[in-house]
Amino acid sequence: MRAVDEVVEEQAVPEPPEPVTAPRRRADLLSLLNYVVLSMLVMIQLWRDPNGRVLASNDDDHGVMLFMLAHGERVIFHGDSPFWSDRLNVPDGVNMMANTAMLALTLPVSPITHFLGAGVSVALLLTLGLAGTAWAWYWVLSRHLVTSRVAAWLGGLWCGFAPAMVSHANGHVNFVCQFVIPFIVLQVLRLREPGRAVRGGLILTGLIVLQVFINEEALLFTALALGVFVVAYAAMAWPRAKREARHFLAGLGVAALASGALLAYPLHFQFFRAGSYHGQPFSPDEYVTDLLSVGAFARQSLAGYAAVTRHLSVSATEDNTFFGPIGLVMIVVSVVVLWRSVAARSAAISALVLLLVSMGPRLRVAGHDTSIPLPFGLVSHVPVIDLVSVTRFALVPATIAGVLLAMAADRMPAMSVKGRRWFLTGLVLALVPLIPKPLPVVAGDPLPPFLTQGIYQQYVSDDRSLVTVPLPDVTTGRTGMRWVTLSNLAYRTPRGYFMGPVNPPADDTGSWSAPVRYTSSLLWRVREYGQVPVMTDTMRIRIRQDLTFWRAAVVVLVPNSRNGDALLTTLTDALGPPQLVGGVQMWDVRYLPVPSTG
Repeated sequence: MRAVDEVVEEQAVPEPPEPVTAPRRRADLLSLLNYVVLSMLVMIQLWRDPNGRVLASNDDDHGVMLFMLAHGERVIFHGDSPFWSDRLNVPDGVNMMANTAMLALTLPVSPITHFLGAGVSVALLLTLGLAGTAWAWYWVLSRHLVTSRVAAWLGGLWCGFAPAMVSHANGHVNFVCQFVIPFIVLQVLRLREPGRAVRGGLILTGLIVLQVFINEEALLFTALALGVFVVAYAAMAWPRAKREARHFLAGLGVAALASGALLAYPLHFQFFRAGSYHGQPFSPDEYVTDLLSVGAFARQSLAGYAAVTRHLSVSATEDNTFFGPIGLVMIVVSVVVLWRSVAARSAAISALVLLLVSMGPRLRVAGHDTSIPLPFGLVSHVPVIDLVSVTRFALVPATIAGVLLAMAADRMPAMSVKGRRWFLTGLVLALVPLIPKPLPVVAGDPLPPFLTQGIYQQYVSDDRSLVTVPLPDVTTGRTGMRWVTLSNLAYRTPRGYFMGPVNPPADDTGSWSAPVRYTSSLLWRVREYGQVPVMTDTMRIRIRQDLTFWRAAVVVLVPNSRNGDALLTTLTDALGPPQLVGGVQMWDVRYLPVPSTG
């Protein structure tokens, strides 16, 4: 039965259950198959060597995803805490609940990570995420919103492979895996049905908890979108909304209480335990949606041109709109076709509101910030909202666009011959230029024999750390981060790329790396500028103090590092001549004391 037919089409009597026939089963399987094939084509470059290649457009976040997968392997195979990791950022550790640990994804694939490597798990989840999201929307659309399997296929295709989704496939596993979201939307809409308060509320609870352990941001966006939808619908159809409010609110109450109880400890850990933070390391007007991006092409679309896209997007992983000119027209046409449906108008309003929010506190046009204020400026510092990258609110209109296109396509049989011809032509002209291209990759730095042959184990005990130079950090220590994650966090290392407080306890503002220390700052300058400092005894003492703080057993210079000769000279002056072991220059500093953990 189309469970939300009354909401979408305003029908008084639900339709009878749709018989499951062999042709419909074949349509379902065929849709899933071509979604998987398209997903494989998008990720094909990474699949050729998932542990040896890195997504070129965002190798930093690719490294973070490797860390999340390696942490999941540690939880299952070594009994580590699911909410905390002491393998990175020694000695302080990392609050994994505050870092989108994706436990609902990383734990199930931990055997793959363990035996085949975190790189394989990343490629697998990105591939299944794109295809799975598309098929989840197809399933919900075909069972509850449209009668045509072709229209449902079209909606799933857009929702799973829109430019925004393909863009986030450059390393954002958590945003690509949105296959739970359609069922959350469905269950929320079904709460209005009599007799579903408890059962529907508990089903919604399970979906909410599952989504929290995939991506809380996507859950927040969904909740805001549904909130706007419900308010808009109530304003335009108050008598019906009033009749259904009691059932709807009762179900929401059950879901809120049950999910609150189940998530109380994880959320307390996320927001109040060590490693928690507040706000982002950038202002809310830095990463926003450009007005012109709505009608432009993304760099990974067939018609995309990266040189143009760069001026309209904050990064290659944040092409969150980019519907193309004809695509934008067809979205508007779909709203017009569906205009008599209060639910469709409400969905369009929800999309428009979230699109406006994604544009930040001031309108940006063609890469230039104007003085035109926007509503987001009023809520930019609200707790939880201040943790979101603003442009990502545009993921909501990107998804709603796919739903509206599917619903409008479902109306094609009722159109005139001329109307069908124009609508079909518009769909072709809109979709063909948006066909995704394979994501670009680059070769990653290989792990040296020092790690692959386990030589490091002769030096690094479990209470010590292996310090790679350049130090693992956002943008500057990719190789060190890659080494430890592809080793499934087999050893501890200081610093890293993660979200945590910038300088606790004095400043708990969010930061992409560990608090700065003397040695990390010194080595960063040497790497960036190639200038060897004049080493003094005081400097040597401070470097040793930091190595003691990091519980260092060995210091390893990453081969072929930028300004590697300058780094080698600096480390030699500070620590003495290195040893050449397992293909790396290594300094044995086990003579340094291990700080007490008491």
